[in-house]
Amino acid sequence: MSDHEANPNQEIVYKQIFINNEWCNSVSGRTFPTINPATGEKLCDVQEGDKEDVDKAVAAARAAFKIGSPWRRKDASKRGELMMKFVSLLERDIGILANLETLDNGKPFLDAVDDVRATIDVFQYYAGWCDKITGKTIPVDGDYFTFTRHEPVGVCGQIIPWNYPVAMLSWKLGPALACGNTVILKPAEQTPLTALYCCALFKEAGFPPGVVNVVPGYGSTAGAAISEHMDVDKVAFTGSTEVGKLIMQAAGRSNLKRISLELGGKSPLIILADADVDNAALWAHSAIMTNMGQNCCAGSRTLVQEDIYDEFVSKAKLMAENRCVGDPFDAMTAHGSQIDETQFKKILSLIDSGVQEGAVLEAGGKRHGDKGYFIKPTVFSNVQDNMRIAKEEIFGPVQSIIKFKTIEEAIERANNTNYGLAAGIITNDINKALMFSQSIQAGSVWVNCYDIVTTQTPFGGFKQSGHGRELGEYALKEYTEIKTVTVKIPQKNS
Repeated sequence: MSDHEANPNQEIVYKQIFINNEWCNSVSGRTFPTINPATGEKLCDVQEGDKEDVDKAVAAARAAFKIGSPWRRKDASKRGELMMKFVSLLERDIGILANLETLDNGKPFLDAVDDVRATIDVFQYYAGWCDKITGKTIPVDGDYFTFTRHEPVGVCGQIIPWNYPVAMLSWKLGPALACGNTVILKPAEQTPLTALYCCALFKEAGFPPGVVNVVPGYGSTAGAAISEHMDVDKVAFTGSTEVGKLIMQAAGRSNLKRISLELGGKSPLIILADADVDNAALWAHSAIMTNMGQNCCAGSRTLVQEDIYDEFVSKAKLMAENRCVGDPFDAMTAHGSQIDETQFKKILSLIDSGVQEGAVLEAGGKRHGDKGYFIKPTVFSNVQDNMRIAKEEIFGPVQSIIKFKTIEEAIERANNTNYGLAAGIITNDINKALMFSQSIQAGSVWVNCYDIVTTQTPFGGFKQSGHGRELGEYALKEYTEIKTVTVKIPQKNS
């Protein structure tokens, strides 16, 4: 439980664009509404960034990145101290950030508190890396001394999603700042409020002007302007595979900027017959229902061995029916709203397709309540691999339970997807667990657990789930260039 107070009346102070440590209105004068998905009502209007605003932000970031600027001259250890000052401000304002996150996103308040704590962990972790990013000396042939330098990439554009807004901000900004880059970040248009609040904390912490710039706006305008910008050196994006492909195309059309992508998934969780069914059902329920199913690595395909299939389905049905759905500011609520009307309708449409294609609707499948975008936790049995609910990323609380006979069959079916973000297995047979871990095409594999994402470990996908890695030491290479320096060693005359 949290000692921070849930407050559905949290004041919203920051609604403007943040460039060069200053708040400003959009060049166009346009704004856009941000909606409380639990009520369907407007929270406030936010300044809508577009190409001209992105140009201003890039210019500020470029100036802050110049050799000799306060940011580039700052000792690496002092950069870490600055990040730790920001961490202390996050800790001070956990309650405010969690309230803003719940208002803007619809997730339960206690989950939002956990998200802010995870954000603190990420920034604290990368603060510790600032003065430990080192090159090597290389024993080359000849009379030469050679060493490598790991230097910041430069101006980084970062585009984050709406499902974990403040946590995704930390995944992007943490390693970028640790390596000494400057940033233009675009939060999702559905959830700009926590990113904007963090801007005030970056300024209060003492970050130099232009190091962190945040431009709220739409993907097709502000996001596209970042992706296409000739003076942006790198783009990092988390979101759908479809948009990830557009960003790659934009980079190819412009300056071949570096790209890292964390995209969609249709992740399998395999339950073997030797597993404890109660424990397996609990992990599988959490794997798909956490964050209302709005999780890129959600265990959305539950493959269960035939010997325990019926027992498992009955337990999954009961868990879904007993999951507490409702007001995200109520401490008893485990399941909040979907993010917006578009996603709400998409999920219900896919649920309808499951029924039409012959899957058995065991639980849920309908709207919860009469306001906001709530969907009852949904469970399907008798799901076949060719059904839409087994193939498409639903990004909602829909568990598709699929029957299999052998582990070899399960692995083959699990790999039969364009995605490869995550996978899990629950079994008491270590040999089968290791065989699965080696055979599955996924960036994260969990054994007897699921969705255990930690700050220290890399996260990213195979296939169309993206490329590059976030978190851990591996993320640092996404934000550095390696420079080889070779010096001729003069020789004494004999």
